[in-house]
Amino acid sequence: MDLATVKKMAKGLGLKPGKKTKVELIHAIQKAEGNFDCFGTAINYCDQMDCCFKDDCLAASRSHG
Repeated sequence: MDLATVKKMAKGLGLKPGKKTKVELIHAIQKAEGNFDCFGTAINYCDQMDCCFKDDCLAASRSHG
């Protein structure tokens, strides 16, 4: 997911993106949606089934692992 989409999502939740990084914004969105703010920390598995960033997070962990 690109930064512009993440910023749009953040604004839709009433968050102010400001100069936050993509990961910082995703963490804020995760918290606002009631999920753990864990983007980028999963290792091959994630139990946060309702998180819209799950696929991107797991893909990122595979590419860095």
